[in-house]
Amino acid sequence: MLKTRVITALVLMALLLPSLFYSSQAGWALLVAGFIGVAAWEWGALLGWQRTGRIGLGVATALVCVLLSIFFPDAIGAGEPSEPRQPWVLLAYALAATFWCLIMPLWLRSKWSLDGVSGLLVGAVVLLPTWLAMVQLRMLGAGALLGIFAVVWMADIAAYFSGKAFGKHKLAPSISPGKTWEGAIGAGVGVVLYGLVVRHLFDLDLMSLPLWVAALIGITAVSIVGDLYESLLKRKAGIKDSSNILPGHGGVLDRIDSLTSTLPVVALLWLLFASR
Repeated sequence: MLKTRVITALVLMALLLPSLFYSSQAGWALLVAGFIGVAAWEWGALLGWQRTGRIGLGVATALVCVLLSIFFPDAIGAGEPSEPRQPWVLLAYALAATFWCLIMPLWLRSKWSLDGVSGLLVGAVVLLPTWLAMVQLRMLGAGALLGIFAVVWMADIAAYFSGKAFGKHKLAPSISPGKTWEGAIGAGVGVVLYGLVVRHLFDLDLMSLPLWVAALIGITAVSIVGDLYESLLKRKAGIKDSSNILPGHGGVLDRIDSLTSTLPVVALLWLLFASR
């Protein structure tokens, strides 16, 4: 299993890193659209859809992303001049932030189910802002986007080790039995330390230090919520992984579950505090 995971990770890096650093902004948008299309195909499995419906959902989602790239090149940094702060962009991020920060805690507590139209609407709120954020945040530079990804990776790593060392109190035993409050606290500490180092090294003054720390803690909480939400959906659907398209890792949704909640919130903060 470990060998399979490593090989899959190397193949993904070989595909993504050159595109991340050297492709045009339009090319990056199309590549990410393909990944989001696969994630939408997996979303259909969480809804209990059959093969034809899942393929249709994946193709339709990728096509929406492609059309947005074509009709709003200035919003994704592919036009001159670039203008990421467009009303529809802010609305998309605001809807996503509201969903993850306000609605999702209630959802996890009540363990609501998805079906029909509600499943499509929620899927749109989860996946389309993720595509948009992954494309727009690259406008800051490939290294900056990797640094934002690293926030989620740091949260996962710190949560794993702190949970393994100190975990005693279950965070959400009926959703993800392995997660603990100690792991969540460790994730927050790890992300704050990472954020303080990045702020110092790159002399970032996007916001005051207390607000910066609060934002890092909030982003950590949102990333954990995203992880828990996919775990809840998989549990309700009776599946272990969203798919087996990535051998050893499961599916695309399994890899980006925390990013779907984190990236739109980070992009919204960027547009509100820094893009001007």
